[in-house]
Amino acid sequence: MSTLAEKTAELERILTKMSSVAVAYSGGVDSTYLAVAAHDVLGPGALAVTAASPALPSEELQQAMELAQQFGFRHRVIWTAEMDDPRYVTNDPRRCYFCKTELYTKLCPVAQEEGLAWTANGTNLDDLGDYRPGLEAAGEWGVRSPLVEAGFTKEDVRQASQRRGLPTWDKPAAACLASRIPYGTPVTLEVLTRIGKAEAFLKGLGFRQVRVRHHNTVARIEVPAPELSHLLREDVRQQVVEHLRSLGYLFVTLDLAGYRTGSLNEALRRQRSTL
Repeated sequence: MSTLAEKTAELERILTKMSSVAVAYSGGVDSTYLAVAAHDVLGPGALAVTAASPALPSEELQQAMELAQQFGFRHRVIWTAEMDDPRYVTNDPRRCYFCKTELYTKLCPVAQEEGLAWTANGTNLDDLGDYRPGLEAAGEWGVRSPLVEAGFTKEDVRQASQRRGLPTWDKPAAACLASRIPYGTPVTLEVLTRIGKAEAFLKGLGFRQVRVRHHNTVARIEVPAPELSHLLREDVRQQVVEHLRSLGYLFVTLDLAGYRTGSLNEALRRQRSTL
């Protein structure tokens, strides 16, 4: 098994061979590390590109811009229009495919415009184990995943980020706001805004890792299991209930299983197991 130093050296070799690259950069753990690594190796031959849309929380966009300025890598913000695609809005299990198709439809021309040889994303080895139709779109557009090619797991990315001095090394996992909406429930601007405001409020109360799963009139809150007791403190509980009701939810529930990535994919996995 390769050491982190060996994987880092391999990533540098891959990036050097690529010669130039546009990185799909959300400001999350993986894409930030890749953007900085590409900048370290390729300098002006690397460009980080952030796709702004209603599904990206505004604070995430702001943080991505600040990180680019802090570490001095080239950065552009583009606007994607997945909300104009009825296949995305319908929100079937391939929603992510249509979202990523829209992203790469906009990102790849940016790379060509800038004279960059490749486009790349921050996918790591651990991402390959979940249901991620967006990876299919990446393959269709020839988008590379240098972290996968170099053998990086999520923990590798975190350790390498810490060594590089990136503040994102321990940043909680992030995903677009549409991932909080169950398949079959349409994605609308009103729902995305409501979810974003609900999660921002909870983060303001000190919950770093939080999901508000949208079930029409019901908000299902996920926080890490060790933090369940804090959320159930009477003063905190009352604030959360009052605020989420003010956003339009009739019922505010707490998921006793705690936070886990891709919880809305559990129905798909159960459905497959019964086939």
